[in-house]
Amino acid sequence: MPIFGRKNKSKENLAENQGKATTNNDLSSRPNEAPETNGGGKVSRGGPEPPAQPAKPKLVFHCQQAHGSPTGIISGFTNVKELYQKIADCYDLPVGEILFCTLNTHKIDMSRLLGGQIGLEDFIFAHIKGQPKEVDVTKSEDALGLTITDNGAGYAFIKRIKEGSIMDKAPLVTVGDHIEKIDNKSVVGCRHFEVAKMLKEIPKGTTFTLRVVEPMKSGFSNIGAPGGKKGSGNLGSGKQTLRLRSKGPATVEIPDDVVNVATDKINGLLESFMGINDTELAQSIWETGSTKENPHDFAVAIDESDLSDFGFTDDFIFDLWGAISDAKQGRLKKAQEFEEQF
Repeated sequence: MPIFGRKNKSKENLAENQGKATTNNDLSSRPNEAPETNGGGKVSRGGPEPPAQPAKPKLVFHCQQAHGSPTGIISGFTNVKELYQKIADCYDLPVGEILFCTLNTHKIDMSRLLGGQIGLEDFIFAHIKGQPKEVDVTKSEDALGLTITDNGAGYAFIKRIKEGSIMDKAPLVTVGDHIEKIDNKSVVGCRHFEVAKMLKEIPKGTTFTLRVVEPMKSGFSNIGAPGGKKGSGNLGSGKQTLRLRSKGPATVEIPDDVVNVATDKINGLLESFMGINDTELAQSIWETGSTKENPHDFAVAIDESDLSDFGFTDDFIFDLWGAISDAKQGRLKKAQEFEEQF
């Protein structure tokens, strides 16, 4: 018996689009409503008057299209899909034209991808659909050498190509390309792990057609974030980040070094075992395991959550637990410091 038990420009303020407030750092607020008063002039809401809530921060971000555009003002979003829609509204273009976003650089820099967090001082660059390309690929080896991620809004794209791999030798296909079709089958709307699974299941020796769409190329040499304040500088030191979630409200948080190291390690495991890269997924795995005391409880928690959809094997869950346990004990942080010194 295994040890794991399987079972138009938007100028809205972010605080105006939320539900119930929980803490001062939660970006939610109650709708404005006129209180009722009784004869004595006291406010009555059918119960004790709640304590006054501190003013919510007005989060405003600047953005440009990566190939060149005027600077836009973006606010009023709580997740990645809403952010993409706000950018599309700002530039009057279909939201489906946005492939992905990078932070503080217009270049296709996969280390600067917008994931589940945005620093309060970050400048957003939106990479727009460019030229479609088709290439025939013969799967002469078991692995194609791709790492796939997605934009959180239905587009999977290539984050990394392993040097010397099949895809490294394929013409035209480059990092940043959106995978649109595999053998005329559209994968638009599929998550990155679904696309990775499709590519893994192609039999060795098979030739298939891959249709990709590259980001639009930059037309300006002087494009970049303005030299002044890039974001809402009155909100803190710049170390705070806006944490975006696919479910639940966005929150302002101060990143924890242990969490960052843990999610990086977990993301590395996801890439090695599944060929995908997903910071939000790695953070969800960390949050699931950080409060658990042993691998069995962690495995049960995985099975009882949405993470069960990924079909992680017992061996892989054990490796994930190892990364979580090392991070909790500070071993990952020490290892990173050692590598930096030497």
